[in-house]
Amino acid sequence: MDPVPHVVIVPYPAQSHIKCMLKLARLLHQKGLYITFINTQTNHKLLVESGGTLWLDNAVGFWFKTVPDGHPSKHTQTYEVWNFLRTHFYDSFLDIILGIEYPVTCIICDGFMTCMNTINAAEKLNIPIMLCWTMAACGFMGFYQAKVLMEKQIIPLKDEIYLTNGYLDKEIDWIPGMEEIRLKDLPNELMLDTKHDYLLNCFLEIAQASDMVSHTIFHTFEALEASLLSEIKTKFSNVYTIGPLQLLLNPISEKESKICYSLWKEEPECVRWLNSKEPSSVVYVNFGSLAVMSVQDLIELGWGLVNSKNYFLWIIRADLLDGKVEVLPQELKEAMKEKGFVGSWCSQEEVLNHQAVGGFLTHGGWGSINESLSAGVPMICWPFKSDQLTNCRQMCKEWEVGMKIGKNTKRDEVEKLVRALMEGLEGERMRKKALEWKKMAEIATSSDGSSYLDIEKLANDIIKLAKN
Repeated sequence: MDPVPHVVIVPYPAQSHIKCMLKLARLLHQKGLYITFINTQTNHKLLVESGGTLWLDNAVGFWFKTVPDGHPSKHTQTYEVWNFLRTHFYDSFLDIILGIEYPVTCIICDGFMTCMNTINAAEKLNIPIMLCWTMAACGFMGFYQAKVLMEKQIIPLKDEIYLTNGYLDKEIDWIPGMEEIRLKDLPNELMLDTKHDYLLNCFLEIAQASDMVSHTIFHTFEALEASLLSEIKTKFSNVYTIGPLQLLLNPISEKESKICYSLWKEEPECVRWLNSKEPSSVVYVNFGSLAVMSVQDLIELGWGLVNSKNYFLWIIRADLLDGKVEVLPQELKEAMKEKGFVGSWCSQEEVLNHQAVGGFLTHGGWGSINESLSAGVPMICWPFKSDQLTNCRQMCKEWEVGMKIGKNTKRDEVEKLVRALMEGLEGERMRKKALEWKKMAEIATSSDGSSYLDIEKLANDIIKLAKN
C-alpha cells in the first residue's frame, strides 16, 4: 500500500502569508494529503487564541509545529524576527523534520522563507521543495527584478539623490504584461542606496532562489495575468496558478461553520453595523496587518472620510500608528460618529462580500486586492511598500479597478477620491470592471477552470512524488 503523501508547509510569519498558506493546506488536506504546518511560536499562539485552529479539532493528518521567533512576548511581524530567523530557523527546521514520524513527501515553502536556508535544508534532507508565492505574479516579478536590475547594473543605487531627482520615474520595458512600469512601481526595498546593502542582498537571494526549484505556485488566476504568466512559464517549469483560494474553498465551506484564518480576533460588530446600511453605500477602509502611518495621515484620512458624506467602516489596528497610541482629536471622533464605524479587526472577506460595501480603501497588499476582486469591489489604493506598489500600478493601469492615493495626502484629496469611487462615473466604470474580474475568478475556480485544474495537478504531482 502506498504511503499517504505528507506535505510540510512553511509560511512567512505574517498574517496574509499565513492565511493564504493555511487555505492551501486546507485544500490539499481535503484531497487526502497529510499536512504539517510550521508557524513561529508567537504566531501560533495568536492563531490559537483567535480561534484560527478550531476547524482542525477533529482533523486526521493535520499537525502544527512551531519554531522559536526570539520575541515570545510581542507581535512577530517585524524585521527583528526576520533577522532572528535568518540565524536560527535552519537548525529548528531540521530538528522538526527529523523528529516527524510520518515520512515527508515534499516541502511547500513561502518564497520569502528561502532566505532562511530552506532550500539547503531540503537538499540536506533529500526532500523535494516547491515555492509558493502568496502574491500576484506581478508582485513576484517585481521582486524577481532584484536579480535582473543587478545584472543590468541599475541597482544598488549609489546615492540617496537617486531617490529624489526623478530617476525612479524611469520605465523598464522587458516584462511582458507589465509594460511601461517604472522603477518606483517596483518593491521599494530594491530602490535603496548602498547603505542598505544587507536588505537588498536578502531580496537578491530570494530572487536567485526562485531559479533553483522545479515547482512554483502563485496565488493568482490565469485570466488576470495571462501575458505575464506566459512569460513566467518560459522561465520556470511546473507553474501552478491556484487563486483565488477562497473561491476554491467555498464549496467545502458551505457545509461547515465559519472558519477563521486570522491571528487576531475578528469583531462581529463590524458586520452587524453593515447589516443596517443600504447596498453599495459603505466604503471599507483597512490597511492590512503590517502597514503603519503617521498621526497626521490618520487625521487627514479621517476628515476626508467624514467630509465625503459617505458611510465608512474603518479598521484601525492597535499598532497602526508607527509605535504611537491612537490619538484622534475629539472633534474628529464626534464627526465620525454620524457616518462611520471603527473596529480593530474584522473578517475581511465577509465584509467585502457584504452587499452594503461599495468600495475599498486599501494599502494594496495582494491578499486584500485578491479578496476585493473576488467580491467585485473597486478600490482606492494607498500603497506603503513592497509589492503593494506593483499591485497598485497593475490595479490602476492593467486591471482598471482602482485609483491611487499618495502618502502625505490631504483631506481634500481623500474626500475627492472617495466621492469619485462611491458616487462618480469613474467609480461606476471601475465597479463594472471589478464585477467582470469577479466573474473571471469564478470561472477560473469552477470545475473545469484553470485554478481548479492546477490545484488538482499540484495534488496529483505530490501524490506521484510519494509513490517514487
